[in-house]
Amino acid sequence: MSLPGDQPLQKLQFYVTTAYSCGYLPNRMAQSLIAAPQHLINAEVYSSLIHQGFRRSGSFAYRPHCENCHECVPVRIPVEKFSPSRSQKRAFRQHQNLTAAAVPVEFNEEHYALYAAYQRARHHEHAKTDSPEDDAEQYKNFLCKSNVESVLVEFRDQQVLKMVSVIDIVSDGLSAVYTFYDTGNPNTSYGTYNVMWQAEWAKQLRLPYLYLGYWIRDSRKMAYKQNFKPLEKLIDNEWETGE
Repeated sequence: MSLPGDQPLQKLQFYVTTAYSCGYLPNRMAQSLIAAPQHLINAEVYSSLIHQGFRRSGSFAYRPHCENCHECVPVRIPVEKFSPSRSQKRAFRQHQNLTAAAVPVEFNEEHYALYAAYQRARHHEHAKTDSPEDDAEQYKNFLCKSNVESVLVEFRDQQVLKMVSVIDIVSDGLSAVYTFYDTGNPNTSYGTYNVMWQAEWAKQLRLPYLYLGYWIRDSRKMAYKQNFKPLEKLIDNEWETGE
């Protein structure tokens, strides 16, 4: 399968995976469209892919391709138009004590310990039964491999690691690949703060968009993206603003 129209994508082929259990909606099966070969997906090509709703997991570029479901909607924030709510502004002020630093996109034991704790707290229903070595290898493949322009950002409070983000830099914006954080204090708003921090960084870089991946109306873990307004959605291959 080929995607027409965009010149950087002409050398790629696209393959549909076999069905697997959906990680977001219960009792659903999912499929993905995978771009290949991986070695041709450089920064220019990936910029074209993300504009067509693709995401990255390690070295793989993919987008949902479910025959009977279209709930995964690619979304992005036009950062110059972004109008934070009162609670979002409050979350940003709450965590302004955090210091951010870019570090190499590579395996780090401290990062992995925070990631593992985050997964146990927030995604326990998908807890792995593999060995610790296998879990660490999955983490490396997921977040420590990239064939595009990526950066890993640490957020610390008085030298204590509180949050880590992997971010891709594409031609027209930033793409929030994945963020994990300390879940020990229920009164924190790290997730909201992080989206606002990335939107502000995109503005500083004079990039128009912050890509947030997929919005899924009926998934509690993904529906929160609707709270960032205005939010552009990719509908029928066109980016549009609307509820």
